[in-house]
Amino acid sequence: MVRTPRRLMIAGSALMFVVTGASTCWPGAVASATASASTAAGATTYPEQIAAANGTITVPARPTAIVSLSPTATEMLYAIGAGSQVKAVDSYSDYPKNAPRTKLDSLTPNVEAIVAYKPDLVVVAGDTTGLTAQLAKFGIPVLSDPAADNLTQEYQQFDELGMATDHLAQAKAEVVKIKRQIKQIVSSTPKPAKPISYYFELDQTYYSVTSSTFIGQVLGLLGLKSIADAAKGAASSGGYPQLSAEYIIKANPSYVFLADTICCGQNAQKVGKRPGWSTLTAVKGGHVVALNDDIASRWGPRIVDLLRDVANSLKRHS
Repeated sequence: MVRTPRRLMIAGSALMFVVTGASTCWPGAVASATASASTAAGATTYPEQIAAANGTITVPARPTAIVSLSPTATEMLYAIGAGSQVKAVDSYSDYPKNAPRTKLDSLTPNVEAIVAYKPDLVVVAGDTTGLTAQLAKFGIPVLSDPAADNLTQEYQQFDELGMATDHLAQAKAEVVKIKRQIKQIVSSTPKPAKPISYYFELDQTYYSVTSSTFIGQVLGLLGLKSIADAAKGAASSGGYPQLSAEYIIKANPSYVFLADTICCGQNAQKVGKRPGWSTLTAVKGGHVVALNDDIASRWGPRIVDLLRDVANSLKRHS
């Protein structure tokens, strides 16, 4: 099993599901069918059955005391207008700023602490601790929306949360907006004649992402290709291999994207001072791009911000 620092295992990071070995079966077709039925009926009719990653769950009534243990789900809930129904969020849910942040731990959820908030719906980014079964004893439904493999799954999660909270129309509108923004960003960014290589840094031990991951696919829309694709263990790690300084230097990426600026204080200047890194094309060309850690590790509405930041960096150096 791949071992990584705790930061990379926080709920809301796709890497969490690689290191914990969790496997999920995404019931996209069922979710879409359920969504279509709800759309035909207009507002959500309760009780509502939703096909989620942890099975088909039943939401008995419109929830008014949601507990979110997923930073991405928290952002999604507020984006679709369900913020007023959120009673508590986990310690990692730092956006939006007005979310009711608590000390709840999404990695090792405490059932007693969760139940104390008297939730009528709990949203998680994966259930590796049996939380669904434990909360079922209290009659509390758990909706699991794990790290999306692609944009289609992200959009499905918006639908699921929309159905669960009686905000399906707003959820669908948010998806339409995201699709429109992504299309605009991609169409306005010059297309490279051949893929541009990059190294995406998750932390200072050189964990990275391949082009097959959610983030890798999003960056691929701009004609970018990860140097991690050819790394040993790229597939067995679920697309999140640990590289070495030697590997990165040899691969000589055209761009370096830093997703460890907040957690670890990394920046272009520090990268340039690493032994041997001053020779990199990315460093010499000023192509070391600092990203917001949180935005870069989540698959919610702010994926547009990440794509825009990367696109702007490409435009500045095209």
